[in-house]
Amino acid sequence: MKLLSTGLADLDLILGGGLQPGSVVVVSGPPGTGKTILAQQICFAVATEERKAIYYTTLSEPHAKLVEHLRDFSFFDPRSLGPRVEYVHLGDILRDSAANDLEVLINEVVRKALDDEPVLVVIDSTMMLRDFVSDQALRTALYDLTSRVSHSGAVLLLLGEYDDEHVQTGVEFAVADGILSLSHHIREPVDRRALRVVKMRAANPLGGNHTLHITSDGVQVYPRVESFLPTDMPPRGERLASGIPGLDPLIDGGIPDGDGTVVLGPSGVGKTIGCLAFVAEGLARDQGCLYVTFQDTAEELEEMAARFGWDFRAARERGRLDIAHVPVGALDLDLDVLASMIRHNLEDGSIKRVVIDSLAEMAHAAREAQRFPAYLRSMLGIVRAAGASLWVTSETRTLGPVEDPLAGLMYLFHNVFQVRYVERRAELGRLFNVVKMRNSRHENGMYDCHIADQGGLVIGERLDAVTGMLAWEALRDHSS
Repeated sequence: MKLLSTGLADLDLILGGGLQPGSVVVVSGPPGTGKTILAQQICFAVATEERKAIYYTTLSEPHAKLVEHLRDFSFFDPRSLGPRVEYVHLGDILRDSAANDLEVLINEVVRKALDDEPVLVVIDSTMMLRDFVSDQALRTALYDLTSRVSHSGAVLLLLGEYDDEHVQTGVEFAVADGILSLSHHIREPVDRRALRVVKMRAANPLGGNHTLHITSDGVQVYPRVESFLPTDMPPRGERLASGIPGLDPLIDGGIPDGDGTVVLGPSGVGKTIGCLAFVAEGLARDQGCLYVTFQDTAEELEEMAARFGWDFRAARERGRLDIAHVPVGALDLDLDVLASMIRHNLEDGSIKRVVIDSLAEMAHAAREAQRFPAYLRSMLGIVRAAGASLWVTSETRTLGPVEDPLAGLMYLFHNVFQVRYVERRAELGRLFNVVKMRNSRHENGMYDCHIADQGGLVIGERLDAVTGMLAWEALRDHSS
């Protein structure tokens, strides 16, 4: 049976493909989590002239107020009101019904479902019905309602401000084929909303809390990247030229295709310039590239690249380069939003090189240390499954003993390169070394490096008189 799309591709992905026709889905959550907006957004997305969506209200907001609140959302289409999306108020029926009797209400909803054959029926809120009948009467009424509406093939959404106790004992949840739980988490400086699939019969939904935002476009959902388990990896191609002069001879001719590479180094040592060279090499080979930056804007990176002879502006205009500037000035980065952006950029298979600059800054801004290892592993898997290679940077301390900014996470990367400052009497030089390359031959020495007007970061001669590397102290070149 063909599933009903919610109109939100990422929500369909979370649900395991969409909503099963004839199913009953409870959308629960406290006030302000987005239940009503989400339900109405789905109504406008799925309704047609042949099969409308019917939105029933009990004793919640008046219809005029509901519609007025919708006008600022891009999904709202006033022409759809009536022919495609119909609002029906059940308040009068509830007030006129005899005590402990929902039969008139149930019959009205069922009659309309069978006569109009809607694609979607929403009741907002079923929680309100508890105020009119006993638990036993509510159980009988909801069983009657859900079984009869399901015969019409319509998806039935039941909205309510339920808590955890209701989920365990409420009849709404016993009859439900699916349960979506929306939540609101207080967190400085920005609160977070989330969506979790508690239950979805005959489907394979993505587990975990998924980030939910309410924007001018309505509800936006961002799947939790750890829920993805890519297993089909494309075959590896030829090694990638790094674009950094002097590096490829040290690493057996280039970086293995599909690898994740991290470059460690202090501020100002040339990590970003190395990123630019890696991208420039890809563009020269007509490979699509994605550059994720947390500090430099796209314009600043274009200017920086131009100083070394690389025309990133033209590459962006041709659609070969996408620079995603993700500001983290408020020190609040949503990892799911970032992962979704990267995943969507990779969908068409044209991008072969992905840069994240820098990883330590990303981890600090996200403030989710316990989650970060699993998140990073999933991110690497998604990039590789898309046929791309990942190059990331991470900041180390500029002065004094070097601290590993990604302690315990180096095993996730295939390749680890390091750029450090070295003391040479009264001046600072730069040093490059390959810390590791998985299943690949590489040189183990320490090499001089510098930043040149052409080529950017350039790897030079091997240095044989440098001490202090394994002691994690200031490096000294005793040959000077």
